[in-house]
Amino acid sequence: MTNDNCSASDFEKAVREMGAKALHIGMVDPQGEFRDKLVSADKAIKLAKDGYPFCEVLYFWDIAENTYRDGAFVDRPATLFADTVRRYPFAEDTALCLADFAGDFGRRSPRNVCLEQIARAADRGWDVLSAFEFEFFVFDETAETMKAKNYRDLTHFAQGNRTYSLQTSALYGDLLEGLEETMTAMDVKLDAIHTELGPGCFEAPLTYAKGIKAADDAFLFKNFARSYFARNDLTVSFMSKLSPALSGQSGHLHLSLRDRDGKPVFADPDSPDGLSRTARHFIGGVLKLMPELLAMCSSTVNAYKRLVPGAWAPISANWGVQNRTAAVRVINDSKEATRLEFRVPSADTNPYLALAMLIGAGLYGVENEIEPAPSSAENFYAATPSADAAFPRDLWDAAQRLKQSPLARTIFGDDFVESFVESREVEFSHYQKQVSEWEIRRYLGVV
Repeated sequence: MTNDNCSASDFEKAVREMGAKALHIGMVDPQGEFRDKLVSADKAIKLAKDGYPFCEVLYFWDIAENTYRDGAFVDRPATLFADTVRRYPFAEDTALCLADFAGDFGRRSPRNVCLEQIARAADRGWDVLSAFEFEFFVFDETAETMKAKNYRDLTHFAQGNRTYSLQTSALYGDLLEGLEETMTAMDVKLDAIHTELGPGCFEAPLTYAKGIKAADDAFLFKNFARSYFARNDLTVSFMSKLSPALSGQSGHLHLSLRDRDGKPVFADPDSPDGLSRTARHFIGGVLKLMPELLAMCSSTVNAYKRLVPGAWAPISANWGVQNRTAAVRVINDSKEATRLEFRVPSADTNPYLALAMLIGAGLYGVENEIEPAPSSAENFYAATPSADAAFPRDLWDAAQRLKQSPLARTIFGDDFVESFVESREVEFSHYQKQVSEWEIRRYLGVV
């Protein structure tokens, strides 16, 4: 499968207008990593016309690049997306673009799954507007020093940091400005940058965007933040939970819908909570499917170390208006800005899957007119959830819930569910074989 002539023409136009002599092709992999090939601009334009072959091994190895299937690992056709051409921030006369597998093999792709859900919304006459916000820790370490320390007793950057700290911003303003400039070069717009709770902890809410661009922006932000800090001899972490002594790192997702006239679909000032019937049904679908789809937005072993009582994160499917303890928080400060904040994803979430999950579940609720329970202002962190609303406790349970969900297969396709679940089962199997320091200290010499 190749781009059509219009897309290939658009691709060439975008590259030529940018004056790029070279182009970084970023293959979107299942883990959310930018798999890079640097080619000349002329070759990239040719690839956009004729198709882009890339090795299928991306879907048959784990995050440590250990293969879990034997095979020839053949090249599969992929597409270069004209609407993703952007400036590369670390070199002159250089651009970047995103690519992904096409055809039958591409059905397992998180980005393609997300595109399908955005198209479902478009079929109903709605544009999806969304934005991620990421919390992250920065360490005064390089890849080499972390390895030498066996990833223990690492030195935090900005150790005197406090939440919303002027002092941290005053001391390290140049570094933060450089991060924003790096993102701006790629048309990834930041709504703000501020410090968060903990040494070297920051938060970067991204500016909302329409359609797939919001997920692309999030994908690029995390990948190029890692590169930016590494270029400054620092290391950034988007792990969900680094230590019991530190807060978890969220990757909250804001979403709203607009109709073809640009009017907000979720808002109705004359209804309770200012929410339209569509918004209520959308929330109903998200709440109903959240427990069985959880692996899509919480896809690492570590994510479930954050989704526990007392960690300032949801542990069940619930919702409330302006309630920060809820899994789905309704923000209704104004009609135009009425939106949902999905507070379950961690910073390590795959943005394509988190967005696909939210849209897919919400549209299911709209199509089936699912009414949610009344919104609540209670402290959900302290509440005992009902059995049907409680989240799976770990990645294995979440993967099995997804695997056994007929609705997940209907909404996202068997190819995706089977491929994704297999990869999560492999990930959890590696974890099961490990013996943690906590277990050694707890049991050695006692049992």
